[in-house]
Amino acid sequence: MAKILIAYFSHAGENYVGGTLRSIEHGNTEIIANKLRAQLPSADLFHIETVTPYPEDYRQCVAVAEREYNESARPQLKGKVENMDQYDTLVLGFPCWHGTMPMACFTFLSSYNLRGKTIIPFCTNEGSGMGRSEADIKRLCRGSKIKEGTSINGSNVNSADAEVDSIAYMAR
Repeated sequence: MAKILIAYFSHAGENYVGGTLRSIEHGNTEIIANKLRAQLPSADLFHIETVTPYPEDYRQCVAVAEREYNESARPQLKGKVENMDQYDTLVLGFPCWHGTMPMACFTFLSSYNLRGKTIIPFCTNEGSGMGRSEADIKRLCRGSKIKEGTSINGSNVNSADAEVDSIAYMAR
């Protein structure tokens, strides 16, 4: 049986949801990652977190994310996956920021040799879809098998059971 890692980056606090700004206790990507973990009980879960947290305020967070994107920054991460070699499959979740993954996900992917692994991306967003993230993952993870990503509307994470089922099916 393949060993699966669900790694995700998520942002709680003030978020753009359904056309308005509102404060959320758990980020949309975190909600989907936890639903996936329930479907894949033998999978391990890893929360990608930066040493310097992103601001909870939406506009301030967007400004930091834009600066990082424009500078191709690689923010330092809090933790590291121990023994990444043990995993055959990486399910990678993130919100779409500036048309791709947050730069913290670039740091995460660049920190490991993922050659030969299957990567299954999923992205929460409010209409931008996967953006360029799949192409960016392919560029960063040469030699990995990249499955087609799943775009999930952030406003609908609580009812995204079909999308979660599809991702879990690909990971099995």
